[in-house]
Amino acid sequence: MLRRLFFLCLLLPALTIAAEVDTVIDTAERYVRLQTKGMPGQVKITMGRLDVERLPPCSAHEAYTPPGTRLSGQAYIGVRCLGPNIWSVLVPVQIAVTGNYVVTARPLGAGQVLQEGDISELSGDLATLPSGVVGSAAEAVGKTLRNALGAGQPLRNDQLLAPLVIRQSQSVRVISRGAGFAVSGEGRALNNASEGQVVQVRISSSNQTISGIAKADGTVEVGF
Repeated sequence: MLRRLFFLCLLLPALTIAAEVDTVIDTAERYVRLQTKGMPGQVKITMGRLDVERLPPCSAHEAYTPPGTRLSGQAYIGVRCLGPNIWSVLVPVQIAVTGNYVVTARPLGAGQVLQEGDISELSGDLATLPSGVVGSAAEAVGKTLRNALGAGQPLRNDQLLAPLVIRQSQSVRVISRGAGFAVSGEGRALNNASEGQVVQVRISSSNQTISGIAKADGTVEVGF
């Protein structure tokens, strides 16, 4: 009996450490799954091994993303203990996001309006690509390239300009909307604008300059 008690005393600290390590890894994994829930494509999470000799007991854990960490590819998730002991560790994790992305089908020049034959859709690990890659051809067709690209390069959203719906000096219809009413008038655009962008308009009747939002049909909407 004494021998069994002796071995039990030796095992208890090791079991406590193992349980704490498992809790930390579980906390980190739940955090990663929550943070990547809205990502496009299929997310696969592989938790790494937490290589520590000892973790003091903890009753409250909190996971966080270390500064400068991108939740894709090989990353680290921080887990801190809020009490009764204060400590923190970094848990390694591999995050693979499989989804569709768009690449150039041939060399393209700056200022070129993209057509269906200019681009192709591929599927792969988005974690290995630059952030902001275009996810479908429909998002790119009709938009203008900001800069020249070679064949086979991933296409990013920040490389695209949406088509202009309003051009500078163009006559535009201005619609003012409020609670239960809508008033329209005419004006002249003072700048180019794509759908959703801010456009300055000089109202014809008053010569007053106002700001509104360019709509897809070429009108300018002003809210109150």
